Amino acid sequence: MRRTVSAMLLVFVMLLGSAPATFAVAPVRVVVEDRAGVLDRNSLVPAIEAIDFYEPTQVAVYTYNGKPADNLNEEILRFARAEHPEWISVDGQKWADGLFIFALDPVGRHVGTYMGEDRKVSLEQRDDIQNATKDLLRDAQWTDGTIAGIRRGAELINQPWYRSVAFMITAWATGAVTALGAAALLIVRAMTRASSRKELRRGDRSYANVTMDLNVTELNASTIPVSSKYGSTVVEKHRTFLSRYNTATELSNRVHALGSRSLSRRSNLKLAREYADATSELDALDDAIADTNSLFNRASTWPTAWDRQLAPFRADLAGLEQLLSKRHGQGDSATAAALRSFRDQSLRDIERWTAQLADGRTTPDVTLDRLLDARTRLTELLKNHAETVIEGFANNEREAKLMRKEMESAREGGKHDHRRTHEPSILGTVYPSYYFFSVPTFNSGFNTGVSSVSTARGGGGTTGYGNSGGSFSGSGSSSSF
Repeated sequence: MRRTVSAMLLVFVMLLGSAPATFAVAPVRVVVEDRAGVLDRNSLVPAIEAIDFYEPTQVAVYTYNGKPADNLNEEILRFARAEHPEWISVDGQKWADGLFIFALDPVGRHVGTYMGEDRKVSLEQRDDIQNATKDLLRDAQWTDGTIAGIRRGAELINQPWYRSVAFMITAWATGAVTALGAAALLIVRAMTRASSRKELRRGDRSYANVTMDLNVTELNASTIPVSSKYGSTVVEKHRTFLSRYNTATELSNRVHALGSRSLSRRSNLKLAREYADATSELDALDDAIADTNSLFNRASTWPTAWDRQLAPFRADLAGLEQLLSKRHGQGDSATAAALRSFRDQSLRDIERWTAQLADGRTTPDVTLDRLLDARTRLTELLKNHAETVIEGFANNEREAKLMRKEMESAREGGKHDHRRTHEPSILGTVYPSYYFFSVPTFNSGFNTGVSSVSTARGGGGTTGYGNSGGSFSGSGSSSSF
């Protein structure tokens, strides 16, 4: 391994021997024309001023609210001619030397990049700059998306030859492939080792909690009334608790016996993850056992235990408005109205259920049934709204199928996702994590679906300046997001 790394260094030294020096240069000037009113100037300007270019460069940012059918290239040229003629070369045919313009239309969903002749990059590199912004822009993070685009532009504009793709091809051709492969292997091993340690820490936290509460958990389980529907189910889950705890202990011993180098192996990352998953599930179960005992035996802590049962549902209700108000969220649809009506009614129901529990007019079994029905109803309403969102964003059945697949995958991800969390509640113990369609899961599937469809559409790249551009041929292009 040391020989291959030494070979890599030798190749790079040989290739860099004749390379010119480069300098980190802050923008000589930053001009922000936020006509759309979507940027946070207080964070944008300092962030741009902190970006290093290879050559002194003036950065201009322009935003406006257009339409999907607009040509952003034509708009930026019109604006420059009317408001900033200094952005255009003396002969009126190009962008001024030393200039980099980043343009954004948050309503028409277009992003554009334009450069002076001494700062221009290839069309592929302009696409690269624009693509660096799109995940952020699709999430309406206009300021962060703008910063990301300008940062990527600084990395590519006037890039030295030895930092380019051509240099990497040269390095490959001169025999660096082995050394680069060795370096990649080192990086993979380091990342695997870091992931293993993270899983180990996750497992240790849960294992410590379970071990500390082991005797209390046994006592709680022994006093849960088995005549209760939910109580009997939780007790049944507890029957294998000690066996699973012993298995977790064996996993703990095995993973803690591994040395630092062993943790860099994928097989041992799988072992550490298995340990963390096993202990986190036990940690959630012992919390549910404690709450079941407290709630059904009316212990002094029952109100706190009941609050924990409500917490996932309350979080979903609180997140509905943000879900419905986001772009393409179809917040004015009938399915959105149904969700809002359900939220308002559910908040009243929660207060009523809690009061009835407090004065003994109902039982925990009945109240948990009501909570189950409410969360099941929310699942159905979210499914209905997902179809509304898909119909509103997709242009054809192929796109609709793609979005539907992403949203279904997000919901069912809990079946196979090693990063899943176990809901420490009675319903979370009785039912699997993917039984309920939650607001965070909806958002995750929605964002992934929109991104997948937008990528499939190809971005709608445009290079011309429209009918009003005349003979102007400055370097620049725009695309949709």
